[in-house]
Amino acid sequence: MSDGMKQYYEEYGRKVFLYLMTLCSDPDTAEELTQETFYQAIKNVGKYKGESSVYTWLCGIAKKLWLNEARRRKYHPVAEPDPTAEDLSPRPDEKAEENDEKMRLLRRLHELPETEKEILLLRAAGELSFREIGEIFGKSENWARVTHYRAKQKLIEKMKGG
Repeated sequence: MSDGMKQYYEEYGRKVFLYLMTLCSDPDTAEELTQETFYQAIKNVGKYKGESSVYTWLCGIAKKLWLNEARRRKYHPVAEPDPTAEDLSPRPDEKAEENDEKMRLLRRLHELPETEKEILLLRAAGELSFREIGEIFGKSENWARVTHYRAKQKLIEKMKGG
């Protein structure tokens, strides 16, 4: 890896990983796709025109990789877990109360349109600024701020509705 790409990895690796976590919610997949993102960036560095920030360019690569992965999974589902393996997870009744509100929130979140859902996740889990979110979508910082606010309001209303 070139010194420049190593510097980009140190600077943006965690943020790209967090971005991918907002898309796939799986740390192993996010880590694998983060590595692939930087591999693709190295291969295609000549195509980077500087029209957006390096971070936005990396997120664009990451998103394309995730969409390809999601399509692949749709046609080649992951094998079911081994039913004979020992279950070390907490008993359902121990975690149920703790998870109820979280699950309700996630269900309501996934009822939102894809763009609104992605913006809320990028802001909350990815810890991205409105400027960065706007860049990812090819829109303005103000668009990201307004869309985030409206999506959050929709989510609050859905949560009130049950």
